[in-house]
Amino acid sequence: MRAVVQRVSSSSVTVDGNIIGEIGIGFNVLIGISKEDTLEDLKYIKDKIINLRVFHDENDKMNLSLLDIKGEILVISQFTLYGDCRKGRRPNFMEALGGEEANKLYEEFVKLLKESDLKIECGEFGADMKVQINNDGPVTILLDSKRNF
Repeated sequence: MRAVVQRVSSSSVTVDGNIIGEIGIGFNVLIGISKEDTLEDLKYIKDKIINLRVFHDENDKMNLSLLDIKGEILVISQFTLYGDCRKGRRPNFMEALGGEEANKLYEEFVKLLKESDLKIECGEFGADMKVQINNDGPVTILLDSKRNF
């Protein structure tokens, strides 16, 4: 599982002209699911996200987590995080999990996040979404459950 985690002052997602998810201070999280992912991958990424210490403390140091500040999360599924562009000019998405299987893992991931008692908003799996991201910093962190980076 891969995640692009962006610290935001606000973020929203729109489908067919309607806002379906919106947050204030917290994280916009783009999630990619691979064919190899299991529940353990979901738990690893969830724990990393909610405990990342990238929010400023009283000394203006990035030392606080999302849990510490009671931040919010907007989760967006994005299979293109598994686009392999090493060969040619067209991304290869062979490692991305698709369809109903990916949706089940995405829903399970959202469920795990909601156990944290933080406000969790979501995009619509498989939809054409417009995502507004007001990156704060900017701070962007890449996570990979297989620890490839």
